[in-house]
Amino acid sequence: MSQPRGGPRGRPGAQGQSPGRGGRGSSPSPRGRASPVPARAVYGVSRGRGARGDSTSTRGSSRGGSRGGAPAEVFAASQPPNQDARLADAELDRLVQSFKSVRIPPDMPLRPGWGTQGDPGVVRTNFFAIRLPQNATYYEYEISIQPKAQAKGDRRFRIMQLVEQSPQFRPYVAQVAHDRSQRLVSIQQLPQPLEIPIRYLEEDQADDPNALNFTVEMKLLSKLDMSQLNQYMSGKPEHRNIDTQPLLSALNLVVQQYAQRHGVRVGKNKYFFPTSSEHHSLSLGVEAFRGFFMSVRPMYKQLMVNINLCMTAFYNPGKLADAMDAFQRQSRGGMPNSFAEKLKVSTKHLGFTRKFTIYRIMNGKTARKETFDCQEFGGRITVENFFKRKYNITLRRHSDLPLINVSTNRKKPIYLPAELCDIVPGQAYRGKLDRDQTAAMIKVACNPPAFNGNTIVDQGFADLGLRPNASGATLGTFGISISPDMQVVPYRRLPPPAISYRVGRPRVQDAGWNILDVKFQVGGNMTNWAVLLVQDGRRDEFQGPNDPALIAFLKAFLAKCNNSGILGADKPPRIMSVDLPRLDQDTPTRAQAIAAISKVFRDNLNPKQKPSFVLVLLSGIDKYIYPGIKQLADVELGIHTIHMLLTKARDDRGNRQDQYFSNVALKVNTKLGGVNHQLDDRSMQWLRGVGGNGPATMIMGIDVTHPSPLSLPGTPSVAAVVASVDSHFAQYPASLMLQKPDWNKESKEMVEGLTQMTIERLQLYQKKNGGKLPERIFVFRDGVSEGQYPQLLSIELPRLQAAFKQISPLKPYKPKLSIIVCGKRHHARFWPVDSQHATRNGNTFPGTVVDKGITDAYDFDYYLQAHSGLQGHVKATHYVVVYDENKLDADTIQQGTHTASYMYARATKAVSLIPAAYYADIACERGREYLNVLMNASDDSRSSAAETADREAQKEATFQSAVRMWGNGVNKELKDTMFYI
Repeated sequence: MSQPRGGPRGRPGAQGQSPGRGGRGSSPSPRGRASPVPARAVYGVSRGRGARGDSTSTRGSSRGGSRGGAPAEVFAASQPPNQDARLADAELDRLVQSFKSVRIPPDMPLRPGWGTQGDPGVVRTNFFAIRLPQNATYYEYEISIQPKAQAKGDRRFRIMQLVEQSPQFRPYVAQVAHDRSQRLVSIQQLPQPLEIPIRYLEEDQADDPNALNFTVEMKLLSKLDMSQLNQYMSGKPEHRNIDTQPLLSALNLVVQQYAQRHGVRVGKNKYFFPTSSEHHSLSLGVEAFRGFFMSVRPMYKQLMVNINLCMTAFYNPGKLADAMDAFQRQSRGGMPNSFAEKLKVSTKHLGFTRKFTIYRIMNGKTARKETFDCQEFGGRITVENFFKRKYNITLRRHSDLPLINVSTNRKKPIYLPAELCDIVPGQAYRGKLDRDQTAAMIKVACNPPAFNGNTIVDQGFADLGLRPNASGATLGTFGISISPDMQVVPYRRLPPPAISYRVGRPRVQDAGWNILDVKFQVGGNMTNWAVLLVQDGRRDEFQGPNDPALIAFLKAFLAKCNNSGILGADKPPRIMSVDLPRLDQDTPTRAQAIAAISKVFRDNLNPKQKPSFVLVLLSGIDKYIYPGIKQLADVELGIHTIHMLLTKARDDRGNRQDQYFSNVALKVNTKLGGVNHQLDDRSMQWLRGVGGNGPATMIMGIDVTHPSPLSLPGTPSVAAVVASVDSHFAQYPASLMLQKPDWNKESKEMVEGLTQMTIERLQLYQKKNGGKLPERIFVFRDGVSEGQYPQLLSIELPRLQAAFKQISPLKPYKPKLSIIVCGKRHHARFWPVDSQHATRNGNTFPGTVVDKGITDAYDFDYYLQAHSGLQGHVKATHYVVVYDENKLDADTIQQGTHTASYMYARATKAVSLIPAAYYADIACERGREYLNVLMNASDDSRSSAAETADREAQKEATFQSAVRMWGNGVNKELKDTMFYI
């Protein structure tokens, strides 16, 4: 930021288990979440606990359902569920019939038809109809502020406030909407040229003889004919290519203008109202606020606005000194830089309120000790004396609080005393939530559907200024109105598949089943397994390898594996033990502890006769021990490891330990190449054909995970590709690869090494299937947003096709390819219309599929809720077919993804995301473990990196460090297995 006047310059200076990432599935990982959750991602307040938000249950009980107990509270139960005429069957049939007269290319295929399977009904959804004036025309302008270099950040917002107060612009204020930065939309044409001179003053600043001067120019970009939206929404194929982005962007500006003026925007379409909204403490210095997401969407013959609840973390406002004191009381290290970096503070020592952004907390530098050269006062002076002589301010915390640096220029730091600073209200937290903060966030965000629905239509419409004649709203000026009633759309409830084991056919109830007294379909072999007892001086630890309690514990686990049908589960394991260095004597990343574990492995395990797996027993959660062991075992040694957290595994209340062991057995069998369960033949026809005589098919999953704010600059992204190799579609080995997060800023989500990873997957398929390659490939792509579909088709599709050419250079290999994007970060939610169609907590039933009313007018997409929402408001997954050479019909892909959701290896329930994409996500997280000391760097490490003069050199050094840690990737002994599960 520019040099602030008045700041002294210094010298350069499942039950019974811990869920994995976000509780996904039934990982008994001792770490809880595999990585902290990004606060800036903003939580949707609904939390459907189906795999991507629940622990695995092996019981099939305590599931949502309206049987027994009081009826669920149903949102808007007294209102009749009236559907729009546009959703009549005949009307929708005409739409898809019109598509059949058009040649449909494989990329972004037109919808081939509507799904028909399942029991029909209607649901409410959080989309609200928008009405525009007939033949509405708006005008779009570009805002240019000069000098550009001085007009950055919050200063641009203030400049636009001054523009609205200027005599030249005041006549137009009521007829425009703008983003306070770059774009403006007007109901009428503004005079051209339009240049407004601005003399910059802060809100409470009376005058400044040295005030900056700006010129704000508003230049006409385009005339926006809103009738083009009606043409697009007509569903006529000839109108599909109308560019609606400028029109929708302008409408979003108008619809969101009230919220922009009265709330705090986080991200693109999320607004929070800290002065009036409910808030909850998450941890020291951080609290959660409830807000609203809002975005305009074009549907078939209806423009709508999607409104949803969301929550995010904010900094607690108040005195910076008080916050520092609170951190000091909690931890000797005081306020960490990871908390304070980029935190905005304000001061009034200049005679008005001035905002600054903290660059660093200068630990060890105080106002009394720190000096700098000051020409005004004749040479070197302390910060304390400077403020006394310049502003007549006597500092009271001159020796016990560190100074803060508010300059990004390392050679010209600008120091401010913390006691003069206030934390600016309404700041979204820029860090990542840790495990405890995440748990607290989920707790306050997890509300039943009826609560969410009522909050949206009551508080949401009021806070967002969407009600008619809302004070200061721009909707009326633009002739726009928004219906207060949720849309009612058709849905169908798909039937679940039948589940079978080698012994036992459990009954599926509410998308889950009981696995007591069953044997896995194909048992792996756990002969020659081993145990590592990690002693860290905590409670719940065993007393050594010979502890009778440990022997009894392992016998019980062995019995569970044997009863489940795992082979070789009749021999006791080799038991190893390691005493870790005390945490306060270890390095911050526990390097000494990992070294001790490595020594035990190397001293006790024969590299020529490796154990089938090592059961690692941990007595506590440690964010470095778990990933350290995974990196050691997966990359260096090539040994399967499975972790148990003893605080949960030794819980013998009721049948908790038995459930925990069952969940671990699911993982053991999968890692060892077994098949836990299978679906009935009818449910597998879309993959295997009738009687198993269909074309050979492979399912792939692709995902990418990126470094976080807690990562060192230069930490790479991790890409994962998984693919099925067996006719059961149970085993999905993975390829992992590093890529620079900024290798291509326009397409960093795209997988750079996709060709190589696809070849690896095809080669393994050949190896497992007698040299044959699959005739069909279904790719399920996770983590791609709607705006990235074109990049996926222009970048990743050619890389897949290149792999097909390279795998068989002599004989052309052209499998029929379909690519389906799996979207989780959407804001569509559904509400049952009465208690008869609601679970006990008011959610829609598992198997709910919606492909009408709120889906695209042209694209082949649908929403599927395969899982049961045990807590909060259940969330469907949005599937979009973006490429299709297999000519899929709606029923095939909808019922196919639904039944496949019952094939997730770590669960005895349907999961919310098709397993191939789910596995790719988990594999990415495993790759993060190998780089954990970079991905989740300590505060000291990030501070050292921040002090480096050459940022690009530091980033490259970090990347090269990651390459060394990664080595050759997953050890060859494990790479053909589901090592990551």
